[in-house]
Amino acid sequence: MPYGQLEVYIGYARGLEDQNWLTDMNPYVVITCHTEEKKTSTASGEGEDPEWNDSFLFTVTRGCDEVHIKIMDENTFQDDDFIGETTIQLEEVFREGEVEATMYDLYNDDENCGSIKIGLTFTREERDECDEDY
Repeated sequence: MPYGQLEVYIGYARGLEDQNWLTDMNPYVVITCHTEEKKTSTASGEGEDPEWNDSFLFTVTRGCDEVHIKIMDENTFQDDDFIGETTIQLEEVFREGEVEATMYDLYNDDENCGSIKIGLTFTREERDECDEDY
């Protein structure tokens, strides 16, 4: 199991399924890697084609083999709406060190609901054998 720092770049989303009838959506992204969770700012009023251009660092330890991406629509007076999600396996970025920013399909109940541009960079850290027990 590799150890190190994973940088997740969140670029933009395209063709999101609009959750609102009267106003533009206010989407944000929740990124989860094992037990760490981070969130982008809200792309207020950007609707179906929001942009974030933001990066997040995660510490990769045992059990972190995928990144889960979930897009939500922020609401003021009620619970936020789920838009869509995708899961990215990390094998390639562990092997190559970097995966160029790529468009990934988003799904809601097995139906495509848009796509999101994500880039991944992994910086490996060397560990002593005794560290692996912790």
